[in-house]
Amino acid sequence: MKLSRMRKALAAAMVCMTASVASAQDLRPEFVLTASHARASEDLSGIWTYGLDLYRTGLTDINGWVAKSRMQRFRDIDVEAEEAKGGTTLLEFDMDRGPQMDIPGAWNAVEPELRYYNGLVWFQPKFTPQAREGERAFLRFGAVNYKAYIYLNGEEVGRHEGGYTPFSLEVTDLLREGENRLVVGVDSEHDAQSIPTPITDWDLYGGITRPVELVYTPETFIDDATANLTTEERIKGYIDLRGPELAGQDVEMSIPELDLTATATTDDAGMATFDVAVPEDLELWSPETPKLYDVEFRAGEDTLVDRIGFRTVEVNGADILLNGEPIFLKGISMHEEEFGTNPARRITEQAARALLGEVKDGLGGNYVRLSHYPHSDVTVRLADEMGLLVWSEIPVYWTADWENPDVLRKAQTMQAEMIYRDRNRASVIIWSVGNETPVDDARTAFHNSLADTARELDPDRLISAALLVKRTDDENGTTLSINDPLLDKLDVLAVNFYGGWYGEDTLDDVAKMKWDTPLDQPLLFSEFGADAVAGFHDASVSKKFSEEYQAAFYESTLAMASGLPNLRGMSPWILKDFQSPRREHPVYQNGWNRKGLLSETGQKKMAYDVLADFYRDH
Repeated sequence: MKLSRMRKALAAAMVCMTASVASAQDLRPEFVLTASHARASEDLSGIWTYGLDLYRTGLTDINGWVAKSRMQRFRDIDVEAEEAKGGTTLLEFDMDRGPQMDIPGAWNAVEPELRYYNGLVWFQPKFTPQAREGERAFLRFGAVNYKAYIYLNGEEVGRHEGGYTPFSLEVTDLLREGENRLVVGVDSEHDAQSIPTPITDWDLYGGITRPVELVYTPETFIDDATANLTTEERIKGYIDLRGPELAGQDVEMSIPELDLTATATTDDAGMATFDVAVPEDLELWSPETPKLYDVEFRAGEDTLVDRIGFRTVEVNGADILLNGEPIFLKGISMHEEEFGTNPARRITEQAARALLGEVKDGLGGNYVRLSHYPHSDVTVRLADEMGLLVWSEIPVYWTADWENPDVLRKAQTMQAEMIYRDRNRASVIIWSVGNETPVDDARTAFHNSLADTARELDPDRLISAALLVKRTDDENGTTLSINDPLLDKLDVLAVNFYGGWYGEDTLDDVAKMKWDTPLDQPLLFSEFGADAVAGFHDASVSKKFSEEYQAAFYESTLAMASGLPNLRGMSPWILKDFQSPRREHPVYQNGWNRKGLLSETGQKKMAYDVLADFYRDH
């Protein structure tokens, strides 16, 4: 036992030591391409061909050898033309004549046989880029789940791991006049060293799930730019250049609507910072008045415009303060899955608006937990526009290889990609560093490192995690407590609670439960919920999976939670039913987690109105 504890302590120390090396600058993506949607670009979305590669022969041969040329799907070759020549040439692929798929979108929804396919698929579009002399070109992927291998005209451009964050690769010197061939290998398989690990409670959604763009910039360009309101009533930010002429550049940040302009000069690394007083007529962003300003960043030949809202968020004792005033977070959790019987994680503005509209207008909410990974930037920007506060997280979910420094680095990299993408979004107020992870030394060191990284990258937002609770049963009843050494790193406490659904507790038992939590920090119920099949009724409220039982669960849990003096918000589980291979009851589930307040097609369950009524009264 002593040796085991010593090994765990040593592992935790190694994780911490590795984390200290991963500074914010170390984690910065090579190219951020902030606000890339506002740049000159070509959308490569559309119909792509694809081919399955069950044995991954396009990447490697037996014993890890280099893949045979006849299997290399990424080759820049017209297979049909080669075959027409005859002779000894043998090719066992043809990306030009393969089946077709609409990109972006997960392959799970394309054909029945791909519903649970988990492995490698190769994709190809051909495109003819615009002629743009003197500019640089970048391929930007919104997200590829889970590993991506990128080739352009037969040359490897780069690789990426992580299914929910953007990445950009420069292709200036690889583009050619006329038709170009892009090939992307996508491997959805996870293992013990991936983030997340293989077992989750949501669907695989392998594929290219967000848009692919060819983005153009000047030779020296604004790669990253921020502008944020601080609690000291200052607007601070920076411009970060990339290119051959970084140093000594005169740069400018302006907000024309406020008649505000700030100038600076870049240092040798291409960085310039701004720090200006808040204009008297600045209108603060809030859920009630989600005001956004066009903020213009200029450097040399480059101008970048981003829509940014200005607000402050902080904690004071048990209160969460938005713009200096206490706020109660009235929300719901949500997966990145559109309404419909065959979702493909194809989040258009219309699809995102349908989901967020149910939160804002239907439930009367002001807050959404984007679970359990960074959602599409379409969703986050729409939250800015609609006035919904956001909890965002990376998929450090249930478990990870806590003792492996390489796994920590993967998690920190995903976290950095998320934060760099969304630091200008007023809606995002909480970065979460984990969900329901069992406590031990190595796990806590892992999470501590993520909390430190988030705070270094973005000191103006709050840190939280969805924690497990400790249960104590004695003659005085049931007491639930938060006994987690991670608390010292968190601004906001959060717990997931399923008493009355999982386990032997009745709904009457839930009402009698007591809580023992630190009272000097705000507490959120990050999850609570029960399954119900829309349209299945049981007036006796005795059958689980009935709408009546789910509604009664909500009534009981809301009554219990309301008695907690430091409760400052909640995001029950979950907005709509979502696909999950874990959930296979043949009558009630069939591959769907039924805890949604709405069915997968948007049909309201009774609990929807229970929560909406509660929010109207709070």
